[in-house]
Amino acid sequence: QVQLVESGGGLVQAGGSLRLSCVASGSTFSSYDMDWFRQAPGKQRELVSAIRSGGSTVYSDSVKGRFTISRDNAKNTVYLQMNSLKPEDTAVYYCAAGSVYYLPNYWGQGTQVTVSS
Repeated sequence: QVQLVESGGGLVQAGGSLRLSCVASGSTFSSYDMDWFRQAPGKQRELVSAIRSGGSTVYSDSVKGRFTISRDNAKNTVYLQMNSLKPEDTAVYYCAAGSVYYLPNYWGQGTQVTVSS
């Protein structure tokens, strides 16, 4: 079982930056693919970015070039650096983990990101 705890969300003006963090419990963090999903009101949850256990990364087209995902296996932590934020980035952001990045088994509770125009 893996528990995930996100932090770093908040309110920011358009063009600003935030860094989300997700700390995972357990000793097998390095073996998991780690994801960031988001869900805006009235919309389906979507994959924002993923970093595989081997270190390769995936980004949605909507955030490519603005967001950067990284992981620190020594700290059991995955990060999402979000720059040049837009109002359409407003959503609840969820950290997720699994053996395959597009099918996570574990989810965090979510952290709200609000971007004002």
